[in-house]
Amino acid sequence: MIFRRLFGHVKANPSVYIIHFRNGKPVRQGAGLSFFYFAPNASLVSIPLETIDIPFMFQEVSQDFQEVTVQGQVTYRISEPVVLAGMMNFTLGPDRKAYLSEDPQKLSARVVTVVQVQVRNALQTMPLQDLLRRSSELEISVRDAVGQAATFKTLGISLVDLSILAVKPNPDTGRALEANAREQILKQADDAVYVRRNAAIEQERAVKENELNTEIAIETKKRQIRDTQLEAERAELERRQEIEDQALTGKINLEERNRELTVLRLENARKEADAKAYAISTTMAVFKDVDPKVLQALTIGQAKSSTLIAQAFNGLAEGADRIGELNISPALLRSLLEDQED
Repeated sequence: MIFRRLFGHVKANPSVYIIHFRNGKPVRQGAGLSFFYFAPNASLVSIPLETIDIPFMFQEVSQDFQEVTVQGQVTYRISEPVVLAGMMNFTLGPDRKAYLSEDPQKLSARVVTVVQVQVRNALQTMPLQDLLRRSSELEISVRDAVGQAATFKTLGISLVDLSILAVKPNPDTGRALEANAREQILKQADDAVYVRRNAAIEQERAVKENELNTEIAIETKKRQIRDTQLEAERAELERRQEIEDQALTGKINLEERNRELTVLRLENARKEADAKAYAISTTMAVFKDVDPKVLQALTIGQAKSSTLIAQAFNGLAEGADRIGELNISPALLRSLLEDQED
């Protein structure tokens, strides 16, 4: 029992840095050490080397004096344990398990304080809406500022990571922003509907214009076809008129020639009549002093039998008042008819 009270043994993990002080002077130090020590004059400092995650949530004010809640997490590690051992008390108690002071718990509070200060400085340079829209820029700005903070260098710690998980306004402001955003979204939706309707109207107008242009083109083609048909009909009528004019001219020429022929025939007939009249007058002049009976006798010799019988009937007719009865036989009439047929 006395040996256990006088001597102790330490076996540290690789992620724990041990500094062994004897009579106030360091005799050994390092990560993951294992050794025996004399308890009455020994002091052991244990500094963890693993990364430490600390969540945080601050309520600060933006540039436009709006209350903002920033939620995130900072990760750090002790990079210079000897420096930290000189600034804060990480000495283990007699049981070699618990620390003699509250400095190890205060280290995390100091880190959070540094983060809060840098977050406050960043928030005061940005209005609320920019914070809500550009939280990634806020995260980068705070991370750079914390990494360069003098406290970290003084305590021998280094920043591993810093994340901004959420930036939220107070409920009233949030509802107002949501209402404004909702109105903007509704306006954008209305604008989209308006644009879509305008596009539909434009498309419909284009379709109507195409239809009208098509109808105009069709009517133009129809008019051209009608004009062509009318032109063809006019040309046909002109050709027919020319043919009729030629036919009429031919008829006129023919009539002119007929008229000339008729005049010529009349002239010839007149000349023939004059010649016959002259011949007759000459003949009549010759027989002017001849007895008619002599002339009749001369003509009888040259006449046909039917002519003679006709003259005989004519003479009978002239003396009908002196004739009591006249008998004509069928044979006589037959001979007259046969003579006419010959």
